[in-house]
Amino acid sequence: MAGASVEATLERWASALRDVKGRMRPLFTQERVAASASRFLDGLLGNEPRKTGWMRAEAAGDPGPWRQQAVLGRGNWNAEALRDIVRGYALETLADENAVLVIDETGFLKQGKASCGVARQYTGSAGKITNCQIGVFATYVSRHGHAFIDRGLYLPKEWTDDHARLKAAHVPDGVGFATKPQIARRMIAGAMASEVPFAFVAADSVYGTGDIETMLRKAGKGYVLGVASNHMFHSWGKKQLVGGTAAKVAQNLPKRSWRRLPSGEGTKGPRLHDWAYLELADLDAGEYSDTLTGTWTRGLLIRRSIADPADLAFFSTWCPKGTPMTKLVAIEGHRWAIEDSFETAKNELGLDHNETRSWHGWHRHVSLVMLAFAMMAVIRHHANAVPLKKTLPRLRTTKRSLSAGRSRKSAASP
Repeated sequence: MAGASVEATLERWASALRDVKGRMRPLFTQERVAASASRFLDGLLGNEPRKTGWMRAEAAGDPGPWRQQAVLGRGNWNAEALRDIVRGYALETLADENAVLVIDETGFLKQGKASCGVARQYTGSAGKITNCQIGVFATYVSRHGHAFIDRGLYLPKEWTDDHARLKAAHVPDGVGFATKPQIARRMIAGAMASEVPFAFVAADSVYGTGDIETMLRKAGKGYVLGVASNHMFHSWGKKQLVGGTAAKVAQNLPKRSWRRLPSGEGTKGPRLHDWAYLELADLDAGEYSDTLTGTWTRGLLIRRSIADPADLAFFSTWCPKGTPMTKLVAIEGHRWAIEDSFETAKNELGLDHNETRSWHGWHRHVSLVMLAFAMMAVIRHHANAVPLKKTLPRLRTTKRSLSAGRSRKSAASP
């Protein structure tokens, strides 16, 4: 936030905090629960490295964690309504017609078997199969910044097949098994139903399914979706004929097909990879919807590591005809925003410090963290938009200072 003075940033922080607290206040019918939720948000934004109930209670001046726990457990309020508030609040500042909706998941390491959705399953957070919960998230990424706008807890079949276990975790009636791509599809559909402005969806290979592709084509949305190396691709109507698995196509590409391009800025500079892009077919958008017109291109985007040429990633693409490869590479690079969001939300806002075991406890905790994250994104955007001001006054030159010599002038200099 280098563009604003410290005083302006602090005032903006205080104003934003009052704003978000005011927005979520109507969710609570009882004043004491609203006050506890307000202090809960303060705790998430505080300096404590762990955002546990006791830590948040101590920061809030409460004698114990039960008031904080009541916000997540016994209180009667709707986490879905808070999710809608977060989405609307974030979009007031971040909305852009060319934005990218990024879908990804993250793990919440847990002990025991009682926490809703916990099971031994793979999570990229740990890089292995371990005891954890899995949350699927949608992040809105635009030129103005990025913020979470939706989330969902994945329930493995060992949970959805056990009615007693669902009841013990207070899982609502009607919640059954849904794959991660199905959860993502509901999120994307919800974003479109709420008229969230975005042009593309980006996701890794977990979510590169036919159902999501078909839905986005019908909606007139582009995508860059990861696929497995054995995913089949075929071209038609193009000079360069393509047929076979993604890995086989990459293997047969000539050297001239590859270009070294950045997919975005990392902590150590541009994230460079070698890329190849093949246009597979040009299709009339009207084939998918009566309301759409124009020609769109289906393609295959391939990423290759510079350090290890055998390290390849494949993406199915759908975009308006004439979209350059550089744009598709940049859209794929937007996926790093959600990785950054997970890291910040866990390290700074306690995303994975949830101590409740229930379905609604998880969604309430995560939604409050999303609100805190969105507030920070809004503050950052406005602070960076302020032109850098000169904070040092010009020193008036006097005869005395000129005659005092170098030492006096140095002492007066800031």
